[in-house]
Amino acid sequence: MNRPVRSMHGEWTSRWAFILAATGAAVGLGNIWKFPYITGEYGGGAFVLVYLGCILLIGVPVMMAEILIGRRGRQNPFNSIESLAEEDERSPLWKYLGAMGVLTGFIILSYYSVIAGQALAYVFRVLGNMFEGVTADGARSIYVDLINQPEKLLAWHTIFMVLTMIIVSRGVQRGLEKSVRFMMPALFLILLILVWYAYQQGNAFQDAVNFLFTADFSKLTPAGVLTAMGHAFFTLSLGMGAIMVYGSYLPQKTSIFRMTLAISAMDTIVAIVAGLAIFPLVFANGLSPGAGPSLIFETLPIAFGHMDHGVLFGGLFFILLVFAALSSAIALVEPVVTWLVENFDIKRLNACIWVGVLVWMLGVLTVFSFNIGSEWTIAGRTAFELLDYLTANIMLPLGGLLIAVFAGWVMRRSSSEAELALWPAFIYHGWRFLVRYIAPAAILLVFANLTGLLF
Repeated sequence: MNRPVRSMHGEWTSRWAFILAATGAAVGLGNIWKFPYITGEYGGGAFVLVYLGCILLIGVPVMMAEILIGRRGRQNPFNSIESLAEEDERSPLWKYLGAMGVLTGFIILSYYSVIAGQALAYVFRVLGNMFEGVTADGARSIYVDLINQPEKLLAWHTIFMVLTMIIVSRGVQRGLEKSVRFMMPALFLILLILVWYAYQQGNAFQDAVNFLFTADFSKLTPAGVLTAMGHAFFTLSLGMGAIMVYGSYLPQKTSIFRMTLAISAMDTIVAIVAGLAIFPLVFANGLSPGAGPSLIFETLPIAFGHMDHGVLFGGLFFILLVFAALSSAIALVEPVVTWLVENFDIKRLNACIWVGVLVWMLGVLTVFSFNIGSEWTIAGRTAFELLDYLTANIMLPLGGLLIAVFAGWVMRRSSSEAELALWPAFIYHGWRFLVRYIAPAAILLVFANLTGLLF
């Protein structure tokens, strides 16, 4: 197989750089925004236990598959899968799996940027002491005031997209790697500061620990199990080309198995620690842990507005949210930019400008769906709801399923065995069994649940 020379394709300077970058791709709004509220909705500890099991049985095998495809192909997802299919004499149509991953990341970033822009706006709202003594109605009013003004949402969406494209335009080592070397340690530090403050809440912290780590399976419904399974898959940023393209920058001698375990562990730790930071504040203020998506923008500001040093810790929390969103955003856009650079021979900066403008334009639909375009619906869904449903419920699980099938059934055993280089041999056999049978079956269940065929 003809692969691009290394000088034309970036490479991480160290294993630690790859771990930070891939963890940054995985750690995003899903860990700090979504994980706490779905844990609250499905009863706490039992949900967390099922989630951890799904990370090991589904997330780890599929992530290993993505990384091995990326590193063996050494190109963007589209070209990597095309090259590997050719290498193993398989159908060239598999290249469209890579194309779907690139497209999925592009679409997700268009609305992800708008939500991340809201988090950026809240940094200044909290630091401006807008939530001091705020009531539930007041917190709701502040959020509604933001999303009802398209010009403000557009401004924050624009700022976030510009920040993202500046980082990506600087390349693998000067852009992606330098940014995650700063953002990820800062993210962990802020999380630890917030947990330390939450620990000062006394009984409320103990209540949070009990909520997260006491397994009451009577509260866990079949829908909760499938939600845990789905979130375990989505939280690792699988099926959207990001991990695959990051894997293409991974040095050849680095162990894919060890890197995957490290990334999965760090991603899971962040999600649980975020719960330890958030739930004590929720319990201390008599708020609901199952408040749903409004937990971050409407419920938590009430807690920040009534606690000591709420301006400081509230500001730190939303800065944390922005860092998490930015680390994921650069991973979402990297596959698209790499595809343009490698297939159309254009400079990286120009590719970033084109992609940034197109993503921004698609994001305008999400901005308007919160206000002047809220009545523009297709099948009863606004533009934002439609894009979210299309990617989260169809494209991501379908992409993950096909990646598992490609790595487990389409690639020759000799190819995957050589790339993973697992020893002792039973580890490879275990991975192959999980990626061929367990992961596809589980993803099909998630797919059926998300598309409304179950529950």
